[in-house]
Amino acid sequence: MSPKRSEHTRPDLQIIADLIEPNSSVLDLGCGSGELLKKIIDEKHVQGHGVEIYDKYVFECIAKGVPVIHSDLDEGLGDYYDNSFDYIILSQTLQQIRHPKKILQEMLRVGKIGIVGFLNFGYWRVRHYLTFKGAMPKSKVLPYEWYETPNIHLSTIKDFRRLCDESGYRIVKQVNIVNKKRGLMLPNLLPNSFAELAVFVLEPR
Repeated sequence: MSPKRSEHTRPDLQIIADLIEPNSSVLDLGCGSGELLKKIIDEKHVQGHGVEIYDKYVFECIAKGVPVIHSDLDEGLGDYYDNSFDYIILSQTLQQIRHPKKILQEMLRVGKIGIVGFLNFGYWRVRHYLTFKGAMPKSKVLPYEWYETPNIHLSTIKDFRRLCDESGYRIVKQVNIVNKKRGLMLPNLLPNSFAELAVFVLEPR
């Protein structure tokens, strides 16, 4: 998987950190440079571990003292036992995975609670771009040309909720982010059109 955009500009990381209970165990899938794990290890005293495929980020995690495994999520989580962790995090990584449904199944096998964050491709600015420019959107949130993007499964909030329903996952909480710079949150009023990012807390039914 290619590098994600700078973690310093991501309000979803603080939102996810706030969802984690102190002294819990956490596995962060596609953990990037380990910024989120470092934060919750230091502030909430969690037992945190990361999985990352991109070499640069693996080295950055090691430099921060964040436990990390170099691995490809598309190969699954076969090395982990059922209910090995209290929380499994998948933040802005789902869209880069070849088999999103499979990784969600693995998340909720290995962890008691899944936290999934992703860009909402139903956001009104994305729709506007497609309608009036007739081309795939390119912005600070989606900075890649269509032919070099690491994102292979872009989805909307509506798509994700349908997948959870079909797969038998219970949505415990949904946080809608309407401003990526300031992390402003949106009530559950037309989030599919007006939320830029979304964070879901999932449990098996």
